[in-house]
Amino acid sequence: MNKLSIQDRVMRNLTIKKVQVDEIWSFIGMKQKNVPADDERGNGDCYTFTAIDPETKLMPCWLVGTRSRECAYDFMDDLAARLAVRVQLTTDGLKVYPDAVEHAFKGNVDYGVLNKTYADEGLKESKRRYSPATMTSSEKLRVYGNPDADHISTSHVERANLSMRMGMRRFTRLTNAFSKKFENHMHAVSFYFMVYNFVKIHKSIKTTPAMEAGVTDFLWDMEDIVLMMDTM
Repeated sequence: MNKLSIQDRVMRNLTIKKVQVDEIWSFIGMKQKNVPADDERGNGDCYTFTAIDPETKLMPCWLVGTRSRECAYDFMDDLAARLAVRVQLTTDGLKVYPDAVEHAFKGNVDYGVLNKTYADEGLKESKRRYSPATMTSSEKLRVYGNPDADHISTSHVERANLSMRMGMRRFTRLTNAFSKKFENHMHAVSFYFMVYNFVKIHKSIKTTPAMEAGVTDFLWDMEDIVLMMDTM
């Protein structure tokens, strides 16, 4: 996982009450089907785990890696360590999440899963990436604690991921602007979240997510980020 150190440092003891989690797909260097068996550069499929508080719009942590058990555990461990209070957590139906949540939160969470069914589930995952599937139904499942069914949702994090895909050319589904190196991809994601959390004013809250969540008490601008990076 890679992030600007200021974000890693200040995203602590958060008092947010709800968190939605999702993953967004991209690729590094080449599409997965073209990756040679002896590749050691991290080419192919790349997933970014993201989290958002639907009330303050803060995105407190993320992880760039693969859609694997190991990355899910690392991501949930990182998220849990940043929270000062018990939260209601929602994820999608990715099978590795329940164990990862239990490992990270030790039961101190109200956790629900939004399980979605799609019309073209028979398609291979590789095809669905380029042509998003049509959802036909959804089911809300209580996993741990006592989550409020009305707030078992991933709509906010999915919308945030859409903004991320449209805001960074390297996340466009069919593009020649994809990241060529894994490290560069992580730096781009880190910078995006720095601007999203600290600089960009969110229309619904009329301030930045970082200010709304009490992470900072002033509005950052791009010059602040540049000056901060010069001192790192």
